[in-house]
Amino acid sequence: MAEVELVMPKMGESVAEATIIKWLKSEGDKVEAEEAIIEIATDKVDSEIPSPEDGIIKKLLFNEDDVVQVGQVIAIIETEGTSSAAPSAPAASAAATAPSPVKMEETNTISTSNEKLDKNTSTGKFLSPLVRSIAETEGISAAELDQINGTGKDARITKDDLLSYLKNRNNSTSSAAPQAVNNVPSTPKANTASSTPSAPAVSLGSGDEIIEMDRMRKLISEHMVRSKHTSPHVTSFVEADVTNMVLWRNKVKDQFLKREGEKITFTPIIIEAVASAIKDLPMINVSVDGTNIIKRGHINIGMATALPSGNLIVPVIKDADQKNLLGLTKAVNDLANRARNNKLQSDEVSGGTFTVTNVGSFGNVMGTPIINQPQAAIMAIGTIKKKPAVIETPYGDTIGIRHMMYLSLSYDHRVVDGSLGGSFIRKVADYLENFDLNRGF
Repeated sequence: MAEVELVMPKMGESVAEATIIKWLKSEGDKVEAEEAIIEIATDKVDSEIPSPEDGIIKKLLFNEDDVVQVGQVIAIIETEGTSSAAPSAPAASAAATAPSPVKMEETNTISTSNEKLDKNTSTGKFLSPLVRSIAETEGISAAELDQINGTGKDARITKDDLLSYLKNRNNSTSSAAPQAVNNVPSTPKANTASSTPSAPAVSLGSGDEIIEMDRMRKLISEHMVRSKHTSPHVTSFVEADVTNMVLWRNKVKDQFLKREGEKITFTPIIIEAVASAIKDLPMINVSVDGTNIIKRGHINIGMATALPSGNLIVPVIKDADQKNLLGLTKAVNDLANRARNNKLQSDEVSGGTFTVTNVGSFGNVMGTPIINQPQAAIMAIGTIKKKPAVIETPYGDTIGIRHMMYLSLSYDHRVVDGSLGGSFIRKVADYLENFDLNRGF
């Protein structure tokens, strides 16, 4: 018999750890190659880890709710064979390329408590990294944790134990003081600098309902606050005449679907224009690292996608400038469909250098989006409306019905000035306005 080590794989360039959500197999269970063993969650996406080989689960090395670093061994699988215990080839590669957790641009740690907790309480109760993080965020002291009855192995305090305790603690405090909840722990707030003013107390009224944020909403909340705290946001707007784009898409959409098996929307057409504009003005495709500007060597465009839960995720089209319109259409449709069905891989939501969000899909004419850190700009697409417009011709001006759309660009004023920001959004509009009605696909 041989033993194979299953390690936490690399899940994206900025992901250094993951939380174990659920073990799908127990010790002693048989598994087949590529059969899912465990569900994990990062600050970007939830996913499953499959077994590298057929075998039997010999040992599970971590518990549910534990936070595990990339490259750490999480389970031992006993297989047929004579080789000695060693990581499987993909696992070994992941461990070798695991990013250092010392510096992380996008971490899901949310902490507002001054007290740092040890991994064990004074009475010896083990505290997983996730439990410690929640406790520190909610301001629960080590002495208070000692009073919680853990239901995990060896009386370990689980995430559910802690959340149940918080719920009862909140309800108890709310009943005692219904008019002021400044003493009631709220859902975790974003980790901001100490100079940031604290949120005001919230009063509860009759009929109000307290809804705890889910994990993804907490992360979105943190990222949005951090982005506004990090970057001085400026927004520029242009109105584009996209009549040619609309007429071309209406002309070819049926043939496109029949020939390629894909529905063509306006999104890939606009992403094509954005990629072209970035090639013309590459200093929009940058990030800030202290006093250094990182000029990105790839054009990786994220597209903000609304989920059925009401949350938001941003899958990334890598090297968008190297794809033709058909390639962009397939990428947009595939990523959007898998995002809505929670089937994205971690590396598909990381590495973006510029983001596009379609506020027009909600009937909005324009928006002022928040920058997706550590990027320097994000563009919003408004809804397309028919409007009367002045048309300039060699024979004089006339008025006609045109398809018009607002584009807005929010950018980091530390590195992108109004000249560059305004020129870039105008460049995108020019590509859309000059769309070739006779082009193929």
